[in-house]
Amino acid sequence: MSMTKSPFLAWILRMPLIKRWALMHSVKGENVAEHSHQVAVIAHLLATIRNTYFDGDVNPERAATVALYHEVSETKLQDINHVTKYHNPDLTREFKKIEEMAEIECLHTLPESLQPQFSHLLVQKNVDPVYKKIVKAADLISAYLKASDELSFQNREFSHVKTRLQAMLDEYAKDMPEIPYFLDMFEQNCFVSVDELSNTR
Repeated sequence: MSMTKSPFLAWILRMPLIKRWALMHSVKGENVAEHSHQVAVIAHLLATIRNTYFDGDVNPERAATVALYHEVSETKLQDINHVTKYHNPDLTREFKKIEEMAEIECLHTLPESLQPQFSHLLVQKNVDPVYKKIVKAADLISAYLKASDELSFQNREFSHVKTRLQAMLDEYAKDMPEIPYFLDMFEQNCFVSVDELSNTR
């Protein structure tokens, strides 16, 4: 059976080439593939914590899968600096339109019969709001941990970033108690040496 070959996976596999924080000096480099994996792990943990401790009823695997694809537009657009993207409402609106176009274009690289199953993963406006919020919180936590890590190496470039992210996480935490639980349980050990980590019980 002859069929048109899909470039979908080829675009996804280019994620390691896309640098994050491109306009900022970073002590440690980070790419979109690494970031997406971290956000998926954090989203899975947040969903599991919600279910276990806060009477939640969400699917952690669904949260992780949504997170894996949440930056799919960047396979075509690259990472856009937060301050640039949210500089004013008009710019934000236009960037969002461009991102949606990139998400739809990526969706359309899949065989037509697969597209309905991926639409609610790739196109952000189609993502279930419950999972979208969990992934957004995980995205903020990932960036917050990155900023904290950079500051531990005296990279003051990230001081304002951490302040901004802390304020955003505080806002999310008002109705997501899993966020402070997560940070209290996991944050501290993210910044210890490997020897200290090995001795942690």
